[in-house]
Amino acid sequence: MRADGPAIVVSDIRKSYGDLRAVDGVSFTVAEGEFFGLLGPNGAGKSTTLEIIEGLRKPDSGSVRILGESPWPRNPALLPKMGVQLQASSFFERLTSKEQLQTFGSLYGVSRAAAVDMLELVGLTDKADVQENNLSGGQRQRLSIACALAHDPEIVFLDEPTAALDPQARRNLWDVLRAIQARGKTIVYTTHHLDEAEILCDRVAVVDKGRVMAMGAPAWLVRKLDAQTQVIVEHGTVTVEIARNLPGADKVIDDGVSVIIATNDAGLTIKALGELDALNKAQVRTATLEDVFLHLTGRAYRE
Repeated sequence: MRADGPAIVVSDIRKSYGDLRAVDGVSFTVAEGEFFGLLGPNGAGKSTTLEIIEGLRKPDSGSVRILGESPWPRNPALLPKMGVQLQASSFFERLTSKEQLQTFGSLYGVSRAAAVDMLELVGLTDKADVQENNLSGGQRQRLSIACALAHDPEIVFLDEPTAALDPQARRNLWDVLRAIQARGKTIVYTTHHLDEAEILCDRVAVVDKGRVMAMGAPAWLVRKLDAQTQVIVEHGTVTVEIARNLPGADKVIDDGVSVIIATNDAGLTIKALGELDALNKAQVRTATLEDVFLHLTGRAYRE
């Protein structure tokens, strides 16, 4: 019996491949029932960090505790308590959705009926008798998550579960992830979609070059950035000269479609635009988690 405490404790883990420091002193904790996101650009060390936590890779140094136990060396006692969905999902050939789940469940001694219950959770009950290769991309992702949940684990690891999905399939999967957390599960996941991390996660860690650059609730990280608000008005509504002289206006950009006013006092600027009758179709854009991400990791594209 473990003492009460965090579901996951990661302490100064490091992993190098030759001269490349893939993970360089990462530390964080995840509370029971928390939805925790690992965010970062390509090559930031997210997947390696996740694989170390899952017990799939041995760290060069540092330690990980999952539910009070170490996942490395491979810990059979922890396996039934963890569900893992990797970036690339593999299924047994020629099996239906129901048969896939029953097969995965049987590896943990789960009854066939209990395993199939996961189909309802991920919204695939009507696809129970459909072979995996005939499912859509979004349905395959949901089946992959159902397989990770077939044995009812306490902690679920998801590595970019919404990658390559269309917007409708992504939002459908959000409902599945919310339903999983509502069942009391602890979720740790990686993603490149900052909008969904901002909506789904209780806390996130922004990782770059193998290090945690910032960590906290998305809303807290956004407030901490203290970024300017952008008031966007339709091109021709006001001139750049007028916009530059508005109260609160700090910087004005004319992109040919809109006049974008950066301001530290949006209320004052919007009030002035209203007095000029220039608020028709105006938009107000506040900082988002994406702004935090770009501020911390830079804007240069990475392969």
